[in-house]
Amino acid sequence: MAHFNGTFFSKMLSRPVHFTAVLSNDIAYGAENNPHFKRPAKNVYLLHGFSGCDSDWFTNAPLGEIANRFNVNFFMPNGDNNFYLDQPQTGCKYQSYVGKEFVDYTRKTFGLSDRCEDTYIGGLSMGGFGALHTAFAYPETFGKVIALSSALIQNGLSHFTPDMPNGMANYDYYAWVFGDLKTAAQTDANPEVLVRKLKESGAKIPDIFMACGTEDFLIQPNREFKAFLDSIDVPATFVTAPGVHDFNFWRTHLVTGLTWALEPENFKA
Repeated sequence: MAHFNGTFFSKMLSRPVHFTAVLSNDIAYGAENNPHFKRPAKNVYLLHGFSGCDSDWFTNAPLGEIANRFNVNFFMPNGDNNFYLDQPQTGCKYQSYVGKEFVDYTRKTFGLSDRCEDTYIGGLSMGGFGALHTAFAYPETFGKVIALSSALIQNGLSHFTPDMPNGMANYDYYAWVFGDLKTAAQTDANPEVLVRKLKESGAKIPDIFMACGTEDFLIQPNREFKAFLDSIDVPATFVTAPGVHDFNFWRTHLVTGLTWALEPENFKA
């Protein structure tokens, strides 16, 4: 396992940005007996959650072991607390940064495959939302999406008022990120809007894996999103298991998602 911390200048965010990478290209032992090393490495763009940063996954999950098991490279951008959305109201283009600029930069810098089949995106909580949204915004780039405990809060924003208490953030924050909260769910900020457009146009839709703990406070919006996908005949694998909103669940189900993606013969829903 090779571990990198990097910084480069992002035109989409108009400032230097930091990222973390874990690569499987220097495995010392075992590659000769691992069928995953008989193909090129897959590249997984892994997104953090609200109040996190690009090092969260590396700090809290054994990414080196996982990279060496599946022959995958992990690339983790810093998305701040912006739900990985382009924001006309702020000028920050987090969707364009993660879905286009960061992918282009890492492909060029690390000599990665530019094939959709070799490029996945995943994330937890806010990053699960971001993974789904980014995959649907760039279906020509990402072949699969692994969304864990996704913060699919967009449909409840219209009911939020300035005096309403919220354990995560206030009304002004959500308006700053999503724009007009009364209409946000009808815009491209909503993953449902994006995937419906793909479905109606006949475009390719990335393969979707979702997982959420049954005791997670986000279980209901995840169930509702899966029901929405079912209603428009978009296939998705949805795994539920005992668990709350923490890395105990996410560590386990990152592996579950990669097994779904790369070892379907071993995957059990």
